[in-house]
Amino acid sequence: MTTLLIKNAYIVTMDDHQREIPEGGLFIRNGIIERVGLTRDLPQTADEVLDLNGHIVLPGLVNTHHHFYQTLTRAVPAAQDANLFNWLKTLYPIWARLTPDDIFISTQTALAELALSGCTTASDHLYLFPNGSKLDDEIAAASEIGVRLQASRGSMSLGESKGGLPPDSVVDTEENILKDSQRLIEKYHDAKPGAMTQIVLAPCSPFSVTSDLMKQSAKLAREYGVHLHTHLAETEDEEKFCMQMFGHRPVGYMQSVDWVGSDVWFARGLGQR
Repeated sequence: MTTLLIKNAYIVTMDDHQREIPEGGLFIRNGIIERVGLTRDLPQTADEVLDLNGHIVLPGLVNTHHHFYQTLTRAVPAAQDANLFNWLKTLYPIWARLTPDDIFISTQTALAELALSGCTTASDHLYLFPNGSKLDDEIAAASEIGVRLQASRGSMSLGESKGGLPPDSVVDTEENILKDSQRLIEKYHDAKPGAMTQIVLAPCSPFSVTSDLMKQSAKLAREYGVHLHTHLAETEDEEKFCMQMFGHRPVGYMQSVDWVGSDVWFARGLGQR
């Protein structure tokens, strides 16, 4: 058990009261903040004491959706002015050439940028695994940076040959996806408060996975008590796709595959009217 006392700082909270505490401090035990208040009201001894007089202390920011690997392709000229579907079609062939080293380096680049902006927890959505790359590559890279990571085991199983958007070269079988998802949960997921690494199951989007994979991923996640994440209602193109493919608009489709609840969060949500 270790304790840390931060004292004499200007504390800015983001609680319901939006407090600002001059000469404030934090008392931390085993990495968990136990008390916030005036320095004089906190325990005066700890295993480590930091006097931050003249400094401002802010809560760490939380990033709820990212694609670390895309830091390597964010300046591709041909993709800059495209809509979502054309943007993806331009970049899928490039992403198909990514290696495990690319996943590792892009993770460290993205997390370093986030840390410099005040982010202390990030959720990344990695949904393609070309050339032997794995979510393990991202987790290993994040462990060296020291930012808390919700590593989303994304997936794409619905290739062009089956009516999906991504080329078949970047999709995987549903059997492999579910097997690897279970492996990652059992190997890395830490359910304890303050955990540095947690696993999320995250089929990529309605236009890149099947309904069966959505249902099976939800079932597996709830068996293990992990969260679910996906893109949803990003554009009107997606809404049209869902109506043609599944007979539902995006949110209705999520309801039909048991993807609504307190253990689910969505990215984007811009295209649903």
